[in-house]
Amino acid sequence: MAMVMLPACSPALNWREVRPEGTRLALLLPCKPDKAQKTVPLGGQATQLSMLGCDAGGATFAVAVADLGDAAKAAPVLAQWQSLTLANMKAGAAPQVSPLKLPGAAALPPASLVKAEGQGPDGKPVSGQAAYFAQGSQVFQVVMYSPRI
Repeated sequence: MAMVMLPACSPALNWREVRPEGTRLALLLPCKPDKAQKTVPLGGQATQLSMLGCDAGGATFAVAVADLGDAAKAAPVLAQWQSLTLANMKAGAAPQVSPLKLPGAAALPPASLVKAEGQGPDGKPVSGQAAYFAQGSQVFQVVMYSPRI
């Protein structure tokens, strides 16, 4: 499965393929990502979230994955994850949500692309684009935050 989010080409961006461990996902990030793991409450239980992320060209790029152990849990967890992300960025107006076709992504729940305007952790305006999708029992979020997209 491959996914690319391209805001623009720029000398500040050094695109490279990354593959989160334990997944079939391959995507391009514009910088060398840092790795992190944390436990988060998703789907009513503590869930291990693995992340790769980096900052380049004034934007933050990240991919996060969690294995739920049961594909039937994917739809409610992805909906919760989307809601939590929008709340964390204090999204103002209703976000734009559109279907997303990704080779290798599960048909159900359908993959989606969410675009929203809100605030970053520093209180400054931020634009966000996030893709949410599942592959078996794994759920994914691929996100980009920037002052302007």
